[in-house]
Amino acid sequence: MPNEDHLLVKIRNYAFLVIGLLAIGIAIGVELTVNPPETAPFDLLPILLRGLAVTIELTLLGAALALVVAIVAGVARSSGHIIVRTITGFYVEVFRGTSILVQLFWIFFVLPLPPFNLSLTPLQAGVLALGLNVGAYGAEVVRGAIGAIPSGQIEASIALNMSPGLMMRRVIIPQAMVRILPPFGNLLIELLKATSLVSLITLSDVTFQGLALRQSVGRTTEVFLLILVIYFLLAYPLTLGVRWLERQRQWAT
Repeated sequence: MPNEDHLLVKIRNYAFLVIGLLAIGIAIGVELTVNPPETAPFDLLPILLRGLAVTIELTLLGAALALVVAIVAGVARSSGHIIVRTITGFYVEVFRGTSILVQLFWIFFVLPLPPFNLSLTPLQAGVLALGLNVGAYGAEVVRGAIGAIPSGQIEASIALNMSPGLMMRRVIIPQAMVRILPPFGNLLIELLKATSLVSLITLSDVTFQGLALRQSVGRTTEVFLLILVIYFLLAYPLTLGVRWLERQRQWAT
């Protein structure tokens, strides 16, 4: 009990620190947007922050889609039905074996043409490309985690007369979640960094604002230094959040 209490105190303090840093960052961002500073290079920051909301929205929506796709495709890849395995295997290999930039262009520029006639907004195309690409990598992580479950536990579940669905929900998925969390954290960071590609389909994210700013003022070093710092400040809280979840085992037992 003392160890558990000490751990809870550390987790609470850690969470308060992260929340406090995020609140300070948001407050500074709002202040810089309302009252732009005149000292270089921070005078460029308000313009870059105009694309921050788009970058965050892309990350959240893309991550949600990738998580759903990864779990569904990963479970399907472990299915005993060869047709299901073949279809999901084709999806995984195509999206892992081709460039995410080409996938983004294909979704945005090709799908609106015949015979598809499917027009998507830049945001929808970005979320779809990011979610499907990262979801393909995540599917292999899920498949590997499911395959790592000891066969004795599967046999014990069958002996208890569990249905396949119940066995998946009560035995396999909870244990697999512990194994997939660290690589999923890495994929989340990769997804965040990949959001910069949507600037090529006219979506006004942080990178798009930076490229436009570079063309207008020509201060290349300062612009890209600020972009680098912004992406790091976005990625680091995600890293801390994943590390915190890794230390929590109660939700997966």
